[in-house]
Amino acid sequence: MSQLQGKKIAVIGASRGVGRAVAGRALNEGAQVLAVARGRDGLSELRASLPKVDVFALDATSEDAPDRLFGVMTPDVIVLSLGAVPPTRPVQQLSWRDFSVNWSTDVKASFLFCKAALHKPLPQGARIILISSGAAVGGSPISGGYAGAKRMQLFLAGYCQREADRLGLDLVFYGLAPARIMPETGLGMAAVEGYARYLGMNAADFAQGITDRQSPEDVAEAVVNLAAGARRETSAFLVNARGLAAV
Repeated sequence: MSQLQGKKIAVIGASRGVGRAVAGRALNEGAQVLAVARGRDGLSELRASLPKVDVFALDATSEDAPDRLFGVMTPDVIVLSLGAVPPTRPVQQLSWRDFSVNWSTDVKASFLFCKAALHKPLPQGARIILISSGAAVGGSPISGGYAGAKRMQLFLAGYCQREADRLGLDLVFYGLAPARIMPETGLGMAAVEGYARYLGMNAADFAQGITDRQSPEDVAEAVVNLAAGARRETSAFLVNARGLAAV
């Protein structure tokens, strides 16, 4: 039997990159998939390639976003894979708006949906998975507040798990950090080009030097494993080409 057979999964940020890979993999694993993104064009393209996926246009950073999504689906699994493309300039060249963009997007949406999950009656054993970044562990010096924002997502998963346990709620929160830059995604290519420019080297050469690199499909496999398997002892994980490891 497929690992997610009969499960309802909402993938937020599903129109591109990792989110798109997660939506496709979840569909193949038997889930009913609701693909959520801000842009209607991206959702239309996704629907054309995955016609069995339901789509829902939503700004996940709006205060009413969780209520609007739960009005369409009461999910067994929520995957938050959205995020702003961070700046790729050193800190002295940034405005506060540049520096904080990932706090206003990635962290805000994660906060809103995690908070809502602690209030909203979800199915027993519901999983909330926040897609973070390896920058949360290693830093990212030309990306403003990106690394700190992605670390906050890992913290947030842990905070919410403790609250769920304290309140006796059958919920599981995970933070999942892809360990390496993925040039095949828009976010990854922006990072490759930014670091190559900063270091004065060719972007292809920089990308070639990224070892042990996971693909979006590797991340999607990790999401399925976390969504379908028994509850893990920790809330934060890294994923690379070799699989999952606790942070």
